[in-house]
Amino acid sequence: MTESTAISTQGPFALSGPVDRPEPGSLPLRGDLAHIGLAGRYFVPHYAVPQPRSVMPGGAPLMSSPDERGVEQCTLMEGDSFEVLDISGGWAWGCLSLTGPVGYVRVDRLETLAA
Repeated sequence: MTESTAISTQGPFALSGPVDRPEPGSLPLRGDLAHIGLAGRYFVPHYAVPQPRSVMPGGAPLMSSPDERGVEQCTLMEGDSFEVLDISGGWAWGCLSLTGPVGYVRVDRLETLAA
């Protein structure tokens, strides 16, 4: 095999074995989607650029799943900036920052930030 046809097993994207998965809710990472800031660290089919939204007056619970039966992970305070990565069925999935916390918020509890 010549040097030009050799396959490298080194570098940030080498398939060298399993990667430790973070604790659920700690990083904006799902099996199908991740925050663009995690590209190069975790491999998923899609990366999303966060769309910042502001938490409306009265705050909002951050849930572990997109329904009322999920566990409330924390309460987002009025005016907090929530980074939306996906919206489905009236719920927004996202995070407060790249390092979490991560979860689901009702879309009607978020408003687009003024430009």
